[in-house]
This record gives sequence, C-alpha cells and structure tokens, in this order.
Amino acid sequence: MHKSTEPFSINKFEKINATEMVDGERQPFDNFSYFQVYFVKGQGFFAFFTKYENKTGNRVIGFNTSKDGQQWNEWQVIAHIDEGHYGISAENQGLISIAFNYHPKGIGLNYRTNLYYMETSDFGKTWRTVTNEEIILPVTEIDNLALVKDYRSIELNCYLKDLNYDENGNPVILVVSSKGYQSGPVNDPRTWEIFSFQDGWDQNKVTISDNNYDMGSLYIDSDGTWKIIGPTGSGPQKYNPGGEIEMWVSNDKGKNWERSKTLTSNSTRNHTYVRRPINAQPDFYGIWADGHGRKPSKSQLYYCNREGDVFLLPAKMNNKEIKLRPLNPSE
Repeated sequence: MHKSTEPFSINKFEKINATEMVDGERQPFDNFSYFQVYFVKGQGFFAFFTKYENKTGNRVIGFNTSKDGQQWNEWQVIAHIDEGHYGISAENQGLISIAFNYHPKGIGLNYRTNLYYMETSDFGKTWRTVTNEEIILPVTEIDNLALVKDYRSIELNCYLKDLNYDENGNPVILVVSSKGYQSGPVNDPRTWEIFSFQDGWDQNKVTISDNNYDMGSLYIDSDGTWKIIGPTGSGPQKYNPGGEIEMWVSNDKGKNWERSKTLTSNSTRNHTYVRRPINAQPDFYGIWADGHGRKPSKSQLYYCNREGDVFLLPAKMNNKEIKLRPLNPSE
C-alpha cells in the first residue's frame, strides 16, 4: 500500500507499513488480491479483497476496515462456497455493496456461475439483501438469501463486469453470461445483461460480444441516462478478449438499449477493460488499453469523455501538461 506524500498530489508516494489483526495479534497486512477500497467520511477505509487458501488455491472473499488505512482490523470472510469467488463492489453515501459469483466444486476454477448480491449500511457490522433481509456471514451454501440469478441451473457461466447505483440508490449489476469458459464460437453467444432492482430484480439484455473477458463499465448519469462503454464491437483478433469500443444507452432504466456511438474502429489491436473512475468528471469518463490478442505487442492507453470523444495518451511526456485532440474512431 502506498499514499501520496501531499494531499491531492501524485508527484510522490510513500509505502505504508500496514498491519492487520490476526488471531488477536498485529501482523503485516500483505496478503490480499483484487483489492477494492473505499473511504467513507467519518468512518475510515473499507476494503474488499480475496485471499487464496494455501492448500487448495480457493478464492475466499472478505473485507477489512481501518480508521487510518495503516492499522487494519481482523479480516472477515463474506463467502466461501465450494472453490471460491470473484467479486465486484461499489459504495454510495455510506452504502457498501458487493456482487459475486462462485466456482463449483470439482470442475476447475475456470468455471464460474450464479450471481449474488449483498450490502451493508453500517460499515460491515450487518449485511442484508436488497430487500433488507439479514444475511449471516460467512455464506457457505449455494442457495442462499444473496442469490440474484441461478445461472447454474440453466448451465451458463457468469462473468462480473460492473456494479453501480441508479438515481434512487438502487443497485444495478452488469454481467456477461456464456455457455462455457473456452474461447471461440463454441460458447457463443456472450450476452451482456443488466440486473436492476425496482420492486424486484429485473434482468435485461444489452447486446452480445465474442469473449467472456470483454469488459466494460456501467454509467448512470444524474439525468437518468444509463450508459455502457465497452468492447462490444468485433475487433481485429476475433474471439480474443476485447474488440472495438462502443457506447450503449438506455433511457428506460435498462430495459432497452441502443448503440449510440462507435468510439474505435479499424483498429490493429483489440481494445478492452474500460474502467469507470470513481466520481469521474465529464472530461475523464473511462480509461482503457489496447493490445494484440494473440502475440506480444505494444499497448497504448486511451480515455474518453462523457460524449464519447477518445484521446490517446502519449507513451512519453516531457512536459507537465500536454494538450490532446480527440481521435477519429478509425485512428
């Protein structure tokens, strides 16, 4: 863990010698993967992360909290079903949420299925479903209160992409489902799906793409517009992760989606993993990279604004400031 030496500055960072409580004793806090951390004013730092079991390699998901980001409390397990989980998370005015899938026992960690969701409004003291039913941690059974979608019963995998909140503070989850983990047309279609909560969980299709690891982000603007920016267009390395970046828009709370803009086209390398900055301003709306899907290649960084104009970051900057122009989609 590192922090900047001055507030609101990225000029210099220093390492934090973080510790955590383990069986009542303070030890170095250096065993974590997929760290997702939030700062809640008046309470401190809240971090989701994964620990790999030494003997099995199972992915156990949990959380920890800290007042100052340096001295952390005891890790608490959220879920350990079969061979473990992947999880995505979000925070909204003190409401902290996690969505996760699970790896069924005995068929390998490439398989992941089902969709679960839970939330806490008291900094991890209690956990509840979206309908306010209390969930006792850790969750260890496949069929539990947190279950949103039983994908395993219909023999589909579930790949997590993003978690956000609508204008009323209700959770919205973006996933991709497919028939299996292997790449190629055998497991088509890879379906982008939105789960949103109003009176109950609604499931709606956005579009399809050609790889389980096509990754984009979900945006919900203050005017009620929902957007997804991700590699849903077919790229130069078909059936490899990524493709061409497109923007999809919904004006009816995710029920219907239309492709509103193509951000990249005629690329030589696949684009993927569009990330949504937390509390992003309109000029810095999403950031991603490109790369060849089948051989070593250079990789460039791109970002876009809310309108979908794309900017290429230079490989090297000699000045503290540089003026960039928007790219044409085919550049």
